Amino acid sequence: MKRTTKSQAERESIIAAYLLGEKSYRQLGKQHKIDFRLIHSWLCKLKAKRYKPFNMKILHNIIFLFSTSLIGCNSPVKKVINLDQPKINIELTRIKAKQAFEFCKTKNFNKELCILIDMSTHSGIKRFLVWDFKKDSVSSSFLVGHGCCDNPWNNDFSKDNPSFSNADGSHCSSLGKYKIGERAYSNWGVNVKYVLHGLESTNSNALKRLIVFHSWEVVSDVEIYPNGTPEGWGCPTISNNSFKIVDSLIKSSSKPVLMWIYK
Repeated sequence: MKRTTKSQAERESIIAAYLLGEKSYRQLGKQHKIDFRLIHSWLCKLKAKRYKPFNMKILHNIIFLFSTSLIGCNSPVKKVINLDQPKINIELTRIKAKQAFEFCKTKNFNKELCILIDMSTHSGIKRFLVWDFKKDSVSSSFLVGHGCCDNPWNNDFSKDNPSFSNADGSHCSSLGKYKIGERAYSNWGVNVKYVLHGLESTNSNALKRLIVFHSWEVVSDVEIYPNGTPEGWGCPTISNNSFKIVDSLIKSSSKPVLMWIYK
């Protein structure tokens, strides 16, 4: 598709339409006769604060007004307590932890802890688990986002039924075991990321896809069910405060730490 130059106002309009969830990248690309990957690059520049003319505060106000127009400004906000709130399947977690420990012994990974991410659990529930091998229990748990795939970025459309893919450009999460690799600078969250090395056929393109572990300021510190955690482009993302805790554990490890994303 021909790459057509767009004015600043046109870019802002396209980005706003995407973030409001009106259309996917491909739909917007086709509508405006541009390569849909251009929209991706605009958003990346925006997040990195290189695309300074775009005012995120204005966009947030647009999104707020859009959402309140749907529910009614005079509607009282009520906290709903859901007695059927899902929980992590601890028995499945223990089985995965035992398998993870055997893997870590074989591959000379860290044998004190690993990270287990249970994608069968609703994304509004803490499903990012730091497993303590010695205590045979969860030492910490956090919310974690998954990939949006063809859904709009920064929404929760697949909060209870995510799709998975190893394909480049899919914007989906990939299941499988990862070696947590190099620590580097990130434009997101607390400005730290860890490179993820996919160890199975289901996540072998992690490096090619630039899938990394990082924080994201839109992820909550507390459970938000029935809402879901905002979805990105395939990277496992946790809150800034949560990341600081996990970062200290990974930094202090002399051996690679295993991250296992499963369903």
